[in-house]
Amino acid sequence: MVKLKKYNGFLKLFVIFLTVFFITSCSQKNYNLTKIEGKQLPVDEKGAETPAIENFIAPYRNHINKDLDSVLAFCPETLDKSTGKWQTTIGCLMADVCVKRGNLVFKKRENKTIDLCLLNHGGIRAILPKGNVTSRTAFEIMPFENNLVVLAMKGEQIADIAAYIIKEKKPQPLSGMTFTIAKDNTAKNIQVQGKSLDINKVYYVATNDYLANGGDNMSFFAKNVQKFDLNYKLRDVLIDYFKEVDTIPVPRDIRITEE
Repeated sequence: MVKLKKYNGFLKLFVIFLTVFFITSCSQKNYNLTKIEGKQLPVDEKGAETPAIENFIAPYRNHINKDLDSVLAFCPETLDKSTGKWQTTIGCLMADVCVKRGNLVFKKRENKTIDLCLLNHGGIRAILPKGNVTSRTAFEIMPFENNLVVLAMKGEQIADIAAYIIKEKKPQPLSGMTFTIAKDNTAKNIQVQGKSLDINKVYYVATNDYLANGGDNMSFFAKNVQKFDLNYKLRDVLIDYFKEVDTIPVPRDIRITEE
């Protein structure tokens, strides 16, 4: 019995010794990553589908696609923002539409009239293709959630708009305003709604909320004397306009000229 106790005691000490030795040895070793192995797992639409989820989503997807692809109007030719030095057909159309549709809201709410509209060239994200026009077309052209706003601005800031367009050298969407670029790159003969610019008059300028907050370096908008958010998304402005017309008119009038 005494020998068995001694044996068990010795065995316990041996186990403790091995444990301490193992822990000490591991703590002294430095392990370095020497190799990484992997394999390519093909992922495609069929492989990623879960039948139960797909069956659940399908009716909703089909309903949305039906709404997006329903024909609203017809466009007689492709309108593209890349064709034109100081103005483009799609840019002029969008600015015209914002004035027309925006006035329906602005007149009713404020009993005032929008004088002009300025948008940004970069905000147009797709062409308006020749043929049938759908709600999907509007989403492609204007994918952002920007609202239409109206800013009350003095005539001095309207002159700043012309100076900005000349400086940027891009066909910014413009409606309700015309001017001539002089040889010294200044704006002359600025007119709003066919009348010469009055520096002391307050004009109502339609734009989107991104630009109204100084986007695209349009800092002149910060000098507005009053702001009206129409809570009307530019995309919805386009969709409502497409629903209103049968054939989309292509703007041909000249708004900016050079000496």
